[in-house]
Amino acid sequence: MALEMFRKEETLAMRKKLIGQSCRLFYSDDPVKIVRARGQYLYDENGKRYLDCISNVQHVGHCHPSITQAATTQMELLNANSRFLHDNIVQYADRLAATLPDKLRVFYFVNSGSEANDLALRLAHQYTQHEDVIVLDHAYHGHLTSLIDISPYKFQKLTGQKEWVHVAPIPDTYRGIFREDHPNPAQAYADTVKDVIDKVHQKGRKVSAFFSESLPSVGGQILLPKGYSTKVAEYVRSAGGVFVADEVQTGFGRVGSHFWAFQLQGDDFSPDIVTMGKPMGNGHPLSCVATTAEIAGAFTANGVEYFNTFGGNPVSCAIGLAVLDVIEKEDLRGNSSRVGGHLLDRLRQLQTKHPIIGDVRGVGLFVGLEMVTDKEQRTPATDAAAQVVRRLKEEYICVSTDGPWENIVKFKPPMCFSMEDADLVADRIHHILTGDWNTYPIALTYYNTFTQFYSIHLLYLKERFTHFEYYIVFVRL
Repeated sequence: MALEMFRKEETLAMRKKLIGQSCRLFYSDDPVKIVRARGQYLYDENGKRYLDCISNVQHVGHCHPSITQAATTQMELLNANSRFLHDNIVQYADRLAATLPDKLRVFYFVNSGSEANDLALRLAHQYTQHEDVIVLDHAYHGHLTSLIDISPYKFQKLTGQKEWVHVAPIPDTYRGIFREDHPNPAQAYADTVKDVIDKVHQKGRKVSAFFSESLPSVGGQILLPKGYSTKVAEYVRSAGGVFVADEVQTGFGRVGSHFWAFQLQGDDFSPDIVTMGKPMGNGHPLSCVATTAEIAGAFTANGVEYFNTFGGNPVSCAIGLAVLDVIEKEDLRGNSSRVGGHLLDRLRQLQTKHPIIGDVRGVGLFVGLEMVTDKEQRTPATDAAAQVVRRLKEEYICVSTDGPWENIVKFKPPMCFSMEDADLVADRIHHILTGDWNTYPIALTYYNTFTQFYSIHLLYLKERFTHFEYYIVFVRL
């Protein structure tokens, strides 16, 4: 099959006509047309190669030969639904069980992270017989109606907060209510969840579940303070609820040191339900819910069969098994630790040189670079972050932003990302911040030093070719 059937302009015009406009493109003002990929690289219709720092779905690398071979071999042999007895689904469940705490031994296979989280919500409701759910501010758990209801990132822009949904502060130690100088931020943030539980009870309601990404992603590449989840689980279980860990973005070794991000909280912590998705099939639609025998038993006891047409089919499970094999054989967890650590080191070096970089945080190949206009006030530099994304695209590096103010440049690349890739990204960011914006950091330095005497006004930003000129005037107060 030809790599390209239409010219880029024709493809874009057809997309605008045929595809819903709420389905947005990266770089919507000048989209990149990708026609093939391999490893951590994307190739456009002209053969230009882009370094992919976005695609955490293609976990072990785009078009990995072991994955495509597993899919092809099984597809040629059999693909049927899971009502037929087959080895792949039980073999895959057994392999996954070996990575999880002992109590998580029952699996439901579905097709997307949204399906997994929707099922987790049903399991929690059925097991506890309670309705209310506690989530973190700016959380995102999926696009189904049930999940938009528990995703502040979405419902705050739509119909608003339902009576049975309660929002706790995100445990952000950089710009949250308890910061890096707090003696025990884990306890302090956990106590905010306890406060929410108390308010739920005061209303005569009961908690069904606490939902949290193990590392909040849309919320800003946040690292939960160690011990937070353990204490929250204690409070939630005491209230009759369950702890749901959303690993859709972070599972399968991305953090390097552990297979699951919730394991960063310590060996003594185990969720009651774990959801997984995006990286699970390396681009093939595959996801799962893992839970306890007790919770699964309550779900079975309702007398209603749970059947998913495509969930756990032989091809999906063959692909899932192949992904696990590649993670192990290619030591991708080790690579994530080594390369992710190197990328963090390089970005932290840049932080000392560029005042616009307020914070660098992450673990493994889950990294965020937060941009601010003022290091003391930590004012989000939303426009600057967007400019970095656009300029990196011109350097053939694909990144994107996240966080409540879209001021965090995020890195969640395929796990085969290399030391050379990390160096390239850091070098290009340094070049952009020193070359394109050579007056901007200076202005920030003056602003931070003389805030009591001057106010700074950014009059306008003028684009000239690929460079940006900042026109600044200092006005004495």
